[in-house]
Amino acid sequence: MKKSGEENKIKRYWKKFWYLLWKDDSLKGWLFSLIFLFVFVKFIFFPVLSLVTGTSLPLAIVESCSMHHQGNVFSVFDNWWERHDEKYNNLKIDKGEFEKFQFKRGFSKGDILFLVKANPEKLKIGDIILFDSGGKTPVIHRIIKIERKVDGQGNLGVLTFTTIGDNNNAVLTPNNNPAGVDEREIKEEQLVGKAVFRIAPSLGWVKLIFFEHLRVPEERGFCREN
Repeated sequence: MKKSGEENKIKRYWKKFWYLLWKDDSLKGWLFSLIFLFVFVKFIFFPVLSLVTGTSLPLAIVESCSMHHQGNVFSVFDNWWERHDEKYNNLKIDKGEFEKFQFKRGFSKGDILFLVKANPEKLKIGDIILFDSGGKTPVIHRIIKIERKVDGQGNLGVLTFTTIGDNNNAVLTPNNNPAGVDEREIKEEQLVGKAVFRIAPSLGWVKLIFFEHLRVPEERGFCREN
């Protein structure tokens, strides 16, 4: 009888919880649902997703226009390439090679990307990586060069990566951008993740809109192609 009473008590609590979470349309019910979702996402969903993907940031909101292509997901690759072919020809990347790259149409501010662990030995030219630039937020750009440095004794050392934003005119150095980002020799320990697909175009604006006023004027608003 005692066990049955405890089971009934648990059932009553569960029914009350379920009602508050999904059926209660009062202010109390809405607040309870919001708090529950926040706790679930922050302390259960993201930790599990990080464990599965092997990166501390499995979902990333794009916060800049450095990878923007005019038209975003509806961009016309041939038209975009005509405006940027000189830049990539100087980097010894031709149109045929670029067309095989993932995210060949780039992505834009506000897009949400899904990332996995960036294994340095498996990364290749054209991959999109998220790396710690030493600034406020990580940078997500395309790899254009991979080198394995040689140490003083002639032994091959760790890999380094050079990236560029599809919508940037040049590789970032501390002298050509306000944030002082240097993407010429990205070390393995700076890697945060590798982008594998876009989850939701522009959905990240739900969050970004609250921080736009904190940005410098030239970084505010929707993207335009350089």
